[in-house]
Amino acid sequence: MEKYGKILLFAMPIFFTFILLEKLYGWYIKKEKVNNMDTVSSLTSAITMVTKNVLGLSITIISYSWIEEKIALTHITTTWLTYVIAFVALDFSHYWVHRIDHANNFFWNSHIVHHSSEEFDLACAVRQPISSFVKIFSIFMIPAALLGISPLVVATVTPIQFFAQFWYHTRYINRMGFLEKIIVTPSHHRVHHAFNKEYLDKNLAQIFIIWDKLFGTFMEERADIPPVYGITRPMRTWNPIRINFIHMWLLITDAWRANSFVDKLRVWSKPTGWRPADVAEKNPVFKIDDVYNFDKYTTSQNPVFATWIWMQLIIIFIGVAFMLGNIANIGFPNMFIYGAFIFVYVYALTDLMDGSKYAFVWEIMKTAFGLGIIYFMGDWFGASKHIAQLNLILVLYFMLSLVVTIRLNTGKQNIAPSRTSAI
Repeated sequence: MEKYGKILLFAMPIFFTFILLEKLYGWYIKKEKVNNMDTVSSLTSAITMVTKNVLGLSITIISYSWIEEKIALTHITTTWLTYVIAFVALDFSHYWVHRIDHANNFFWNSHIVHHSSEEFDLACAVRQPISSFVKIFSIFMIPAALLGISPLVVATVTPIQFFAQFWYHTRYINRMGFLEKIIVTPSHHRVHHAFNKEYLDKNLAQIFIIWDKLFGTFMEERADIPPVYGITRPMRTWNPIRINFIHMWLLITDAWRANSFVDKLRVWSKPTGWRPADVAEKNPVFKIDDVYNFDKYTTSQNPVFATWIWMQLIIIFIGVAFMLGNIANIGFPNMFIYGAFIFVYVYALTDLMDGSKYAFVWEIMKTAFGLGIIYFMGDWFGASKHIAQLNLILVLYFMLSLVVTIRLNTGKQNIAPSRTSAI
């Protein structure tokens, strides 16, 4: 976990910088309106994902190490070519994992987070799930395991493959010539994130577009079909923690309400979006039918409110950066206390962004949690040795945050979505 934290500590500022540069380009050069709340929602989603991963809150049912140990036919010498083979094998594996995520009601729950934004930008790239607690798809790495490729090689190329998916989440890069035939490009991925019926569940590859062309899931971006981004059953919230479990809660309630015992079981394995007929009739869920004419989700974005939200986000980033850089010193079980505080902080902030009438309750919880840490530990996880009077600064901050949140939350409950053209 410590090594993973160090990698993220290096990568996060780079991603954050590129995200801000893209926003500035869109606002200053393209004269486009910046959707502050959507961007912050994506970034807080990244924060929760990073926190969850660095705490090791997931279980691998069948690891690559176990598969390689049991079925390897040979063990090839590790060279630069080994890393290339492992990279291609990993991409092949991720294509099928991605395809299953899009095809199955149960697995769609974790992947839906990444598609929940109604925008398409670099911030969307880091909108990642926390609900994938169980990892079961190492089986798709059997081709690499048969060759006896070292688990250390796979562990090395995995973050590279993940980070390499960041750059193509943008609307500002057009067609890329011959590269369109080899790798996933922004044009390909715009198709993937669109929910026009022509584009649904297309371009599932993550690095090499050849998988889509081989297995029949490729679709070229068409000038006469402008991509519209999002999902057919929109989340209508900025809260990344809630987004992670809205679809799962629908599956649970559908299974509970279904009259047929078979339907209670089928709801988990049926294609994405399937619901028992009797439940769908009695308990309809809002679905977008016309992708070119629907209400995009939006809440207050006045300058004062937006400035406060961005200030809070920066403070969270500083807190997460400290955690990533000091995991060993924070230790067990304090790192889980720290992680829990981050989650409460994110929930409080994004509930305020939603204009929820309970936002002040979550802010009170955040304040009590933070003050409790300082009171019972006598310090902020050892940070006072770096900054004099840090405890006093934090106490004043928590009190100020509570007062400002209550003030901003007054009269902003459940602001209705505005009518926004999809194109």
